Amino acid sequence: MKRTYFTLLITTALAILTLGSCKKFLNVTPEDKVIETQIFSTKIGVQTALNGLYLSLATNQLYGDNLTLSTVEVLAQRYNIPSTHDLYKIATYAYTDAPASTRLETIWTNAYGTILNVNSFLENIEKYKGTVDEQTESVFKGEAIAMRAFLHFDLLRLYGPRYSTADSTKQSLPYYAATKSSINPLLPANEFIVNIINDLNTAANLLQNDPVITTGVSTPRVNETVDFFKSNRNFRFNYYAVKGLLARVYLYRGDKVSALKNAKEVIAVANKFPWTTSTNALSEKQNPDRVFSTEMLLGVSNTQLYSRYTALFDPSVTDGTILAPLPARLNTVFETNENDYRFNLNWQIPSTGVKSYRTFYKYADIVDKTKLFRFTIPLLKISEMYYIAAESEPLSADGIALINIVRANRGLLPLATTAVVNTELQKEYQKEFFGEGQLFYYYKRRNITSIGNGSGTSSITVNYAVPMPLSESQYR
Repeated sequence: MKRTYFTLLITTALAILTLGSCKKFLNVTPEDKVIETQIFSTKIGVQTALNGLYLSLATNQLYGDNLTLSTVEVLAQRYNIPSTHDLYKIATYAYTDAPASTRLETIWTNAYGTILNVNSFLENIEKYKGTVDEQTESVFKGEAIAMRAFLHFDLLRLYGPRYSTADSTKQSLPYYAATKSSINPLLPANEFIVNIINDLNTAANLLQNDPVITTGVSTPRVNETVDFFKSNRNFRFNYYAVKGLLARVYLYRGDKVSALKNAKEVIAVANKFPWTTSTNALSEKQNPDRVFSTEMLLGVSNTQLYSRYTALFDPSVTDGTILAPLPARLNTVFETNENDYRFNLNWQIPSTGVKSYRTFYKYADIVDKTKLFRFTIPLLKISEMYYIAAESEPLSADGIALINIVRANRGLLPLATTAVVNTELQKEYQKEFFGEGQLFYYYKRRNITSIGNGSGTSSITVNYAVPMPLSESQYR
């Protein structure tokens, strides 16, 4: 099989390591050997290589846009997409038509390309053992293995079958745990997800000495020196992010006992990921933290975020191009409740008068450019742990109590103990994860085949059978 992957890990690391010193790399040894040696023979080189992996996650092709802001959100019918829109084929599930096929190809290629680079990192950190101390090596390897599992899982959620069906035993996707030139076989989803769980458990074991356990997220102050090992742990695959991902994976698999166990382990240390405040949500006008970054177990930093906001959501974007819901549908989602932090803060009618309807401000820039939560896109938050636990609790009343904890921290009144857990959870997923890429996967996991059409008042039948790109299938 022919593959074309961009090895961002190597090229990014090389660019950083060789700034201002290109001449010394001329006429020496083969380029790939020079690159490998230069990167993995120094501590800063290893750190740079690991950072390169995180940079690749944050690109627009992956979690900087496609898998959070746009493509997967359109699959969930979040927005009103006219027939002239570039995302119309995605909105109508015409997966094999351009430009939908191109978008899906881009996601697949970049995800597997990043997995290839993760495996290269793991092999090289082992090959050049001793470059970093034992504890650092263990944490770095844990982060990389967790990233590999994370990417495989989202590939499964997007391109794989609906899991809780007979299709779970059919051939679906290849799993890559090593760099190799041969083609890995397509695995049934039930085997594929075992590999994901094994990788996450391995990562959790390697992260037993993760600084997040003792010192928390460790967000540095403005102008404070950043410690690569200890700082900003919620932008890295830290121990609690791995446990949260295990909860997410186990629930997708239908193993509620294991999902509840892992979710509760994270909930037990929820003080490390404090809820946003009412002051931030309701009073702060110039520099609100709209993504609730303090609650984040895991996120990425996309330096192109505000250019993507300008292109997708800014009120100045034309009606035929902007990503915005129909007003009636948005009001239905938030039950027209202005007390909800997620509604009040992130959805506003522009004061300039260029739009008569609410537009999405979650990823709009702020006044103070020194704020450390700028450029942030959440991938996993503490709220999801409460939702997973609520769905997994044997007693409905216990589940509602967990949902009410989230609601209390979103400015909402508690639900009655007689409320239906799954009904309320669907409402919460619709409200909580706008622009975070989780709703389509929720619908798919729950086998919800008919949802509200983003471009009308009727319902639409969802096509969850996203095909493997032609570049992959034609060689099998």
